[in-house]
Amino acid sequence: MTKHLLFAGLLAGLCAWGQPTPGRAQATRRGQTYWYSIQNNAVVQKTGATAKPLKDDVKLPNGSLLKPLSRLVVTAGGEEVSLGDDDMVTASGEIIRVAPAAAAATSAPVAPKPAPAAAKAAPAAAKTAPNVASAPKFSYVPAAPVGGKLKGVVELGASGFNSFIVRIDPQRNWKLEKAEFGNSLVLENMATDDDIRRGLKAYIARMLDYGVSGRDIHFVVSSGAATAAGTKPIVESLKALGYVVHLVTPEQEGALGLRAAVPAAYADKAFLVDMGSANTKIAWQAQGKPVVVSSYGSKYYQQALPDSKVAADIAEKASLVPTAQRKTCFIIGGVPFELAKLARQGQEQFTVLKAPADYAQLEGAKLKAGATIYRALAEATGCQQFVFGWDTNFTIGYLLAQP
Repeated sequence: MTKHLLFAGLLAGLCAWGQPTPGRAQATRRGQTYWYSIQNNAVVQKTGATAKPLKDDVKLPNGSLLKPLSRLVVTAGGEEVSLGDDDMVTASGEIIRVAPAAAAATSAPVAPKPAPAAAKAAPAAAKTAPNVASAPKFSYVPAAPVGGKLKGVVELGASGFNSFIVRIDPQRNWKLEKAEFGNSLVLENMATDDDIRRGLKAYIARMLDYGVSGRDIHFVVSSGAATAAGTKPIVESLKALGYVVHLVTPEQEGALGLRAAVPAAYADKAFLVDMGSANTKIAWQAQGKPVVVSSYGSKYYQQALPDSKVAADIAEKASLVPTAQRKTCFIIGGVPFELAKLARQGQEQFTVLKAPADYAQLEGAKLKAGATIYRALAEATGCQQFVFGWDTNFTIGYLLAQP
């Protein structure tokens, strides 16, 4: 069975409860998606944050029988499936296995919150941390949402599956509530069918359990992942099932990152850099509209490109940023996350990176490549304040753009 078919089979079940369709009215109650899970050692029906303990057997649409008192699902074929503490059953009868050990191995810690665009841990190649002195503070505090609604997004990125849950109010103030990171190795086309199944099951299940409605879960494919051969069957399967998959170009990614990472108060005096594995986006506001240029990403070393060529292209693109907006740069991405970790003081939401020279002792090809890009940005713009936002990612910009 091909990866395409396996993934289609998984998402056929997910779609039954992720986005109700005609004929699936039984999958919603009062407009909210519901599912079954284990809570306090009992089977409950979950609707958002509400849990209703079950005692009576439930006949499921796919022919299975849920037996809550014995924590069993008897399939239409007569097989008895025992439910573990982390397992879930969709409204249509799909059993979602979320093994605790696997979940712990693939989830990023909630506190301190990692950068959404970054991998969940420092690359193994970064064996020796440079001696980076304390960086100056960036005291800006964004407005917190008042009330608002939970929305979620699953990002298929160049280096893995990531998911974010954000609370957004009508004024578009937002707060990152939860972030989780995977490592699907999609760009290298090394993801297995099991990687894909486990990743999406875990992310979507946790979003629903957190209280996000199935209608407010979105799929976004980053510009880097969109070019990978392993991404195509996933996207095709999702589209064939009626799921909306949003593929973004580097320009769109930069514009969305600008929307999420640069506060309104800095719109006319700052610019954005999103340093991804596949490309680096540089963006700024001009007369109320985003301007985006892109260059090489931090994995350019895989193409055997000389540092000088990459630095020259980065410098050329960065020199387009208007002089009046070069004082502050809000920077996100995998390598900036690693650089910020070395300068972070406590649990502040924003960390000012040290000067490029202070990261001269980094080890590992990706970190060294990212440091080359960072140095070229600083030299071309003269910017003295590169601010890393721990809670920011371009996909949050995508959520902010939704109605």
